[in-house]
Amino acid sequence: MSDLSLLCEELKVLIVDTLALEDVTASEVETDALLFGGGLDLDSIDALEIAMAIEEKYGVVLGDDPDVNQKIFMSVRTLAEFVSGSLED
Repeated sequence: MSDLSLLCEELKVLIVDTLALEDVTASEVETDALLFGGGLDLDSIDALEIAMAIEEKYGVVLGDDPDVNQKIFMSVRTLAEFVSGSLED
């Protein structure tokens, strides 16, 4: 399994745990499913909670640009790519 795949799996667990999703397990979260408007159907408060959890766990801070953040939060894969890229910098 690649580093990105492992990070995707970690982020799925982080999302489920952070949001205390009762009806979804990490293994049920699809890597490429939309997080907003489909898939988990998250909202802006959920995004804020996930961003704080990512900052705490990985030390990665998201910027203030809503257009960029919308692309980062598109799916678990895009989140993982952002975190991975930020850790490499």
